[in-house]
Amino acid sequence: MDRPEQQYAFEVYPKRDIVITRGEGSTLWDDKGNEYIDCAAGIGVASIGHANPAVAKAIGDQAQRLITCPGIFYNDTRAMLMKKLVGIAPDNLNRVFLCNSGTEAMEAALKFARITSGKNGFISAMRGFHGRSMGALSATFKYRQEFEPLIPGHSFVPFNKIDKLTAAVDDNTAAIVLEVVQGEGGVRLADREYLQQVRALCDERNVLLILDEIQTGFARTGSMFGCQTLGVSPDIMTVAKAMAGGFPMGAVLCSEKITSAAGKHGSTFGGNPLACAAASATIDFMLDNDLPTQAKTKGDYFMDKLDQSASAIREVRQLGLMIGIELKTKSRPVIEKLMAHHILALPAGPTVVRLLPPLVISEEELDRVASTLNQILAGMP
Repeated sequence: MDRPEQQYAFEVYPKRDIVITRGEGSTLWDDKGNEYIDCAAGIGVASIGHANPAVAKAIGDQAQRLITCPGIFYNDTRAMLMKKLVGIAPDNLNRVFLCNSGTEAMEAALKFARITSGKNGFISAMRGFHGRSMGALSATFKYRQEFEPLIPGHSFVPFNKIDKLTAAVDDNTAAIVLEVVQGEGGVRLADREYLQQVRALCDERNVLLILDEIQTGFARTGSMFGCQTLGVSPDIMTVAKAMAGGFPMGAVLCSEKITSAAGKHGSTFGGNPLACAAASATIDFMLDNDLPTQAKTKGDYFMDKLDQSASAIREVRQLGLMIGIELKTKSRPVIEKLMAHHILALPAGPTVVRLLPPLVISEEELDRVASTLNQILAGMP
């Protein structure tokens, strides 16, 4: 079917043949009025629900007062957001750099680590994903081949294998870069003991720990940040996605270990008052409605409703409302069947169905998602 967007877009996305025109809470509507339960949430972005009234009001109010203000001037709305971010972050993270996306946050984190350490070696995990720009892609295990040569000094080790990681650290290692849960890599959870061992290794070898909380941050895993769920504090933490209720925003949170980058990095739009107002309202909504607890409770509820004994399932991995269902066959046919039942889900690699619903999703909607999945999977060999 011809779509107007096809005439103009320089296409990089594998499209699904629906036109989304409106959203409210955990529901989306297409241009024909069909209603969908959204378990993609803009790839983990719409955690407080689509068109959240509190965020819409904050954006409207701020837009009438001041939209942009470069980082060379102070700004009251920016200061308020920074204070809130430090208030919800691990205790050692008390400095904030604001930007516009997760990829930008990772770019900044890598640069800050280089400035601080004077080294240029980075170790990341196989299956890890940290962004698509040349710097962030250098720390990413997938999507590399067509864009090489990338930035040198990056190496990869198996996830959750402390012996392999320990062996890879050398005198040129600036930082270890890890996700708390590998989202794009199949919803693979870091073991608590592993992360604690990584923290100890970094302290022992004078290496920085960068934790990528771009997908896991802001209540998704049952705590405000996934590292709090697992009891580990990084030296640098990157965040984005759900940070501003759908408005583009990212941030890097740093400990006192990190050397100032004054005059060495920047962002024209980073920390603009409009995004800061949206993020501030988003954080308030998350705290006022205790979304970390909701994520944990609803995630556990869904797991009780899902028939994990279905023969088509290899394994189910879950932390809060971040759920990966690994199949014994390709995941795409299941995702397409879910869409035919008006449920939107995501892949996470070729065999994993990933569910990242808004944290405001109701138990009734989770019942429907689980029931539909059970029905689809029961009909598979």
